[in-house]
Amino acid sequence: MFLQILTVAGLATFEIYAAIPAGFAFKLSPWTIFLTTVIGGLAGVFAAAFLGDKIRKFFARKKKGEVKPPKPKTGIVYRIWEKYGIIGLGFLGTVTVGAPLSIAVGVGFKAPLQKLIVWCCIGVIARCAFFTSLAWYGLKLV
Repeated sequence: MFLQILTVAGLATFEIYAAIPAGFAFKLSPWTIFLTTVIGGLAGVFAAAFLGDKIRKFFARKKKGEVKPPKPKTGIVYRIWEKYGIIGLGFLGTVTVGAPLSIAVGVGFKAPLQKLIVWCCIGVIARCAFFTSLAWYGLKLV
């Protein structure tokens, strides 16, 4: 059972959409699945934030001598960023595409990392609660 819980937490570090069905396939209780995916998801948030900040600093150090003209701020990602800001990126981005990708985009936009981490953590908890309960009640209907 320990390896099953560890597998679910490891999957949740990268993608919660794979971890929750795996937990039900292992026949774990919904509370165990919820807690395990929250722990794994939060570990993914902090790992992505730590690594993303290190990677950004590494490339910023390498590019100090280069000066490029600024790119025009167009496209759907910029519009979402302008409309919803850090809450949209942290919470809604985590719920839709996942925390590591939301952190990566936030680091690219030079968002305040502490606020982004808080909203990503809230998004992970909401995402785990919603999809675990959805799967649990969905299996009860079958």
